[in-house]
Amino acid sequence: MPPGVERHRHSGFTLLELLVALTVLGFLVIALNQGVRTGLEFWDVQNRKIVNATEIDSTARILRNLLSDIPIPPETAANPGGPPVAGAFAGKSNQLTFVGELPTGLGSTQRADITLTLRGGRLVLVWLPHRHELPGATPAATETELMSGVDGLQLAYWGSPSPGAPAGWLAAWAGPGLPELIRVRLILPERGGRHWPDLIAAPQQGEP
Repeated sequence: MPPGVERHRHSGFTLLELLVALTVLGFLVIALNQGVRTGLEFWDVQNRKIVNATEIDSTARILRNLLSDIPIPPETAANPGGPPVAGAFAGKSNQLTFVGELPTGLGSTQRADITLTLRGGRLVLVWLPHRHELPGATPAATETELMSGVDGLQLAYWGSPSPGAPAGWLAAWAGPGLPELIRVRLILPERGGRHWPDLIAAPQQGEP
């Protein structure tokens, strides 16, 4: 056979070689697709953890700031030997109402009548601007969501229920004196992978 014919016969690929190449390419595409999918799943899980941690940290910081700096009216600040007396404070096992300072977003705060409660699986602050004058036309309350996906809210108050009585954790606190400590416990769904450590705040005398 002439040399030119022999070189022409070996210059291409056989059908078997093409099938093998296509099979290997298919396996590579499947492996790459699976790797990308696994990477996206890991990224999604990590992103959810970051979002959950950010939400919990933000909520805890807001509650600690509010509860640790409950303002004391000047007329009740002088209370030698007794607990600080707030303008209004009523604590239940699932709801807390008090006068506090809300940030305005402009570097200042606004005094408001605040209620911390649970509504439809959402931890919310329901608040109205605090008014010193006699109430007239009451504006509509504003509801601010702190966290969603909450199954339960449990509040407790550390202090003495009456003069001379031993201090302990109580399920309700009527005031007028402030408790020594306030504990906020949130019950979160187990399937969400979120964990809320008990928040314990110590009310202090704020600026009038």
